[in-house]
Amino acid sequence: MNYALCIIKYIAHVNILYYILYAIIYVLSLLPFRVLYVLSDGLYLLVYKLAGYRRRLVAKNLRESFPEKSEAELKDIERKFYHWFGDYVVESIKLMSISPEKLKRRMVFKNIDTVNQILAEGQSVALFLGHYCNWEWITSLPLWITEDIHGAQIYHTLENAAFDRLFLKMRQRMGSACIPMAETMRRIWEYNQDGKPMLIGYICDQVPFWNNIHHWCDFLNHDTPVLTGTERLARKTNHAAVYIDVTRPRRGYYVAEMKLITRQPKQTKEFEITDTYFSLLEQSIRRAPQFWLWTHNRWKRTHEEFNLRYDESTGRVDIVSSVEELKRKKNLL
Repeated sequence: MNYALCIIKYIAHVNILYYILYAIIYVLSLLPFRVLYVLSDGLYLLVYKLAGYRRRLVAKNLRESFPEKSEAELKDIERKFYHWFGDYVVESIKLMSISPEKLKRRMVFKNIDTVNQILAEGQSVALFLGHYCNWEWITSLPLWITEDIHGAQIYHTLENAAFDRLFLKMRQRMGSACIPMAETMRRIWEYNQDGKPMLIGYICDQVPFWNNIHHWCDFLNHDTPVLTGTERLARKTNHAAVYIDVTRPRRGYYVAEMKLITRQPKQTKEFEITDTYFSLLEQSIRRAPQFWLWTHNRWKRTHEEFNLRYDESTGRVDIVSSVEELKRKKNLL
């Protein structure tokens, strides 16, 4: 009885928090862009100047990624990044109420005919994108698709249930479903049963867990562990692989160009699609580095530590032991 009561209280708490957050975000989203960007400028002062949110990490990531740049150049990128980060926050808030027509004017998809042609021929598409420019607005892609398809994006469930529910509300407004990462295979199988092609977006520049590291690539001057699950899915399901290259011509406006990687994923070499994706993403970032999510601790898992954790005899990765314990086990201390 006490357990049931705790569950009821938890659900009530989540619901109350959700409706409070929803009301606040919705009211803010009704503000015109010019007012929201004033708030964004205030966020820049608060987050960057006063709180110094992850400034050391951002500076470290930038310095290691662009060793050829001067301190003045790196500092300029850093300031521009935090300015854009504030814009990303208020633009995401705007997603709660912006009309489809207005969003289509502000997030334009270029070369979309290529994707529509692939879908018209009955082949599904795996979209590879990164935490670059406004990835939340990419959820408006269904507004540009002419075919009757299943549109979805894979996402990480947030720990806070109220915030998770709020983000789902925003991300699904324009007709794209959100699929928790753990349910990816099941949902793709369900979509296959309908016989309709699907368009599924994957943000692939996240950090894999130790036991999910199967490939490393040279990315922004780092030996980088990368997610390979999207490539494996594309090869297994024969989904065409397409990279979304986003540019920002001016504040509040984006152009997302569809770049075909391959329509024959099964004919590519292992990790070829993944390597191509990271090469294209690096080109995007080098073109305008301030628009990538530098606050993300992208390189916290090193190849050296992976080698310590990997047991060649079992093919398993020790995800429990500390580095000191691992060194002792391998007689390195």
